[in-house]
Amino acid sequence: MVSDIIAQFNELAESLLKAEKETPALSYRSPEELHNLIDLKINSEGFDENNLVQLLKTIAENTTKTSGHRFFNQLFGGRIDIAVVADMLASLLNISMYTYKVAGVHVLLEQEIVNKMCSFIGFEKGEGIFTPGGSLSNMIAMIMARNEADQSIKQTGIPVNKFIAYTSCQSHYSVTKNAGIVGIGRQNVRQITVDYSGKMRLDELEETIQNDIAAGLKPFFINATTGTTVLGAFDDVEKIADIAEKYGIWLHVDGAWGGSMILNEKYQHLFKGAERADSFTWDAHKMMGVPLIASTILTREKGMLKKHFSEPADYLFQADDDFLNPGTRSIQCGRRNDVLKVWAAWKCLGDEGYATRIDKLRSKALYLADKIYQDSELQLLCQPESLNVCFDVPEKSSQQICDYLDRNGIIKVGYGVFKGKSFIRAICVNPEMTESDLDFFVEQVKAAATILD
Repeated sequence: MVSDIIAQFNELAESLLKAEKETPALSYRSPEELHNLIDLKINSEGFDENNLVQLLKTIAENTTKTSGHRFFNQLFGGRIDIAVVADMLASLLNISMYTYKVAGVHVLLEQEIVNKMCSFIGFEKGEGIFTPGGSLSNMIAMIMARNEADQSIKQTGIPVNKFIAYTSCQSHYSVTKNAGIVGIGRQNVRQITVDYSGKMRLDELEETIQNDIAAGLKPFFINATTGTTVLGAFDDVEKIADIAEKYGIWLHVDGAWGGSMILNEKYQHLFKGAERADSFTWDAHKMMGVPLIASTILTREKGMLKKHFSEPADYLFQADDDFLNPGTRSIQCGRRNDVLKVWAAWKCLGDEGYATRIDKLRSKALYLADKIYQDSELQLLCQPESLNVCFDVPEKSSQQICDYLDRNGIIKVGYGVFKGKSFIRAICVNPEMTESDLDFFVEQVKAAATILD
């Protein structure tokens, strides 16, 4: 029976891949339509496996095609086949990444990938661990920064004095959200304004820190972003590091989106100063093209993760030293094997292959930006610093254009807001997209704008 199910899965995968090429965008269906189309209810009696495979096929056919050539919506897309195979293998193996006794060679794979990432950043004696996403990586960094600011917190809890965090107003929402989760308080996150290109203003950052110190508050955490979610802007990490060192504040670099650009030497100047940070978030499931989720939190100082997250558990850590038991460094107990797909992709492509991939992605973004810039009917918001291409159709609603393209199954793309202006935000993260695909995208945006007159 298992072999029959696998054979049906293979047929399903082939049909989905074929459909993805023939119809690369998903036709919109309302929640009500999907409830009527698909039997979602869990009943007291079981459901026949063969019929369930057909039901799974229907579900898959009504799922957004994130690897299709009409998907510009999120900070991920495309597909590396060997990484998909490795991810499916990880599910088949079904090990948990807390001890060498259980995970074996996969612990060594994680060490290899973490060390590789640290070497690119410049963390000569660093360490790291895979987490369930960039938001959680950012939260782990905030917890370490909080505990380092007051060594008693881990045992006795957060004192009355207020801890203050700093980030740009264009940073990922997880920074403020995490402050609410870990007891800092959302109102104690200072959202520093940005310049015309979306970079955090350094004069305002330092002035705000000085004012907080004068008020008797305790600055403890600065978040610098390398690749903001909306514009794809890179904060000046080197100068922010100067400020962090001057006031003794933990510096975290959120490279969840743009971190992978460090794989290409041409863009490493964007990360100058990152080697001086205390921690760094890097999501491989974005520009590196592996399946979701594959995020890491990396630290400059080895032993920092164990210091803040290790907890005795004789029933679990029964063999080997802590170096081989990543559970002593993790915020989790059970942890999925996310490293295998990253290792497989990196092993297949090598450093040179990933450098080439980043070049391809940048060329797509620059081609699209230039096409928009040259079009008198469109307005480019700014030259892309990474893979975000932001523009609008003057005097037309960007939100309405995006909604129209989505509801009609033409293109999946979102909109953003910067300094009060709304615009279309296209993400060029799929290297398989062609110039014809990008031309089609522009044509459809203009057509939608005309229809919405």
